[in-house]
Amino acid sequence: MPTPPPAAAVTAASNVRAARAADVYYPCSDGKPMADNMWQADAIMHAAGDLRAALPTALVAADILMYPEEGNKDNKIAPDVLVGLGLGTRKRSSYFVWVEGKPPDWVLEVASPGTQKKDRDRKRCRYAAMGVPEYWMFDPKGDAYPRGTPRLQGLKLVDGKYLPLPSRLADGGRMIRSEALGLDVRVDGELLRFRDPATGRDVPHRPELQASVERAEARVAQLEAALRRSGVRHPP
Repeated sequence: MPTPPPAAAVTAASNVRAARAADVYYPCSDGKPMADNMWQADAIMHAAGDLRAALPTALVAADILMYPEEGNKDNKIAPDVLVGLGLGTRKRSSYFVWVEGKPPDWVLEVASPGTQKKDRDRKRCRYAAMGVPEYWMFDPKGDAYPRGTPRLQGLKLVDGKYLPLPSRLADGGRMIRSEALGLDVRVDGELLRFRDPATGRDVPHRPELQASVERAEARVAQLEAALRRSGVRHPP
């Protein structure tokens, strides 16, 4: 069995690949809007925010251009949301597969009537060719996919083809386990809801988290006011 290269060599090789990326101009924008409508935009941003909260050490990016082939600036694609496990939270202007050392572990495309066919056909084939382990599709408004098609679909790459991940009934709807992320995913109105199966608790949406913080702050203020009225000194 060959001896793996030392960490310093791996870092040096990564720096060389990054330097090569700078030799070609790779645009960081394709000039297209992130979303066709508010339902699509809200679903994208909520999913990205929730995943950052659930996976604090992973790269989670929304609407970032991804380049799978070094030297080919025309081969690009912009996933609505991507997750790269073990890549850290450093911000990037683009995702270069050869620099990161792998494709994203998880990709989500949020559908609109104008994008759903491309999501189900062309993008599905491209992500499979790149080796993205899981590809997910979501119809937030319920008017994009053909009648009878589930609004949420989780697909796992098996022998170069995407196959559906199994689902189960939970909380009155379908729950799908993401093997890549280790999270359960379900439709929550017009958004996605992520759950930690180890705790059985949902990842709170950002407005819910903010409301919880505000309630806690209000409670602290009430207690401090009560202490002042009773004449009890606040502990240092």
